[in-house]
Amino acid sequence: MKTALTIAGSDSGGGAGIQADLKTFSAHHVFGMSVITAVTAQNTVEVRSIQTMSKEIIRDQISAVFDDIEVHAVKIGMLGSAETIETVAKTLHTYKPQHIILDPVMISKSGHHLLEMDAVEALKKLLIPMATIVTPNLPEAETLSGKTIQSKQDIYEACQIIEQLGARAILLKGGHSAGDPNDLFYDGANYIWLRSERISTKNTHGTGCTLSSAIAANLANGLGIEDAIRQAKEYITQAIRDSFAIGKGHGPVNHFYQFQKVHQS
Repeated sequence: MKTALTIAGSDSGGGAGIQADLKTFSAHHVFGMSVITAVTAQNTVEVRSIQTMSKEIIRDQISAVFDDIEVHAVKIGMLGSAETIETVAKTLHTYKPQHIILDPVMISKSGHHLLEMDAVEALKKLLIPMATIVTPNLPEAETLSGKTIQSKQDIYEACQIIEQLGARAILLKGGHSAGDPNDLFYDGANYIWLRSERISTKNTHGTGCTLSSAIAANLANGLGIEDAIRQAKEYITQAIRDSFAIGKGHGPVNHFYQFQKVHQS
């Protein structure tokens, strides 16, 4: 069995972060491992509080996994601070994993800031150059590129700027756009639009975590970058379509929709 490691925050509500990542890995028949960077007290409505882990325990979690288990892909989500980013980058540099999928988590679905502003430069300098794929949404792409995105041309240029920071590929997610949630894949040479229709549901908690984890799982399973992204896009689309109305706010997506359909049949 292939393996994937998620480095992210824990979501007590179970819909995003480490919990969403591990569910996604399991759904893709990949053995999931985790490094917890922060513990969040959150539900479908709000993030109430955050307790960050020390740099020592973050470092030791990463090294404990790599020293014992072969890691086929790494997904990085919520990091929170420049110190955490520096610790993760330095430790991963020691082990040099083949695939790193960086989801630059900055703001929660409920609007809570999950990345300190002074940490953005550290993210750009230390982790983006190590990334196989960076998966920002539109607001995150604006922050990383320093460019206001109002048109398709702006999207192309933002991808170029982020790619020039050192990433091998960019998947700029269009879920925050006014129209259909079309994503743009850019590998430094080609632009490929991945189109889909907007699904009428408020249950979209953890979509970014789930998509990036699905890409990581697909890469761990041996797919090429473009195929890994295309299949992850199909997975998250169906997971949203079959999402749960749990809680009073943004409910979670259905990570195990394909198994439930088999069971029901």
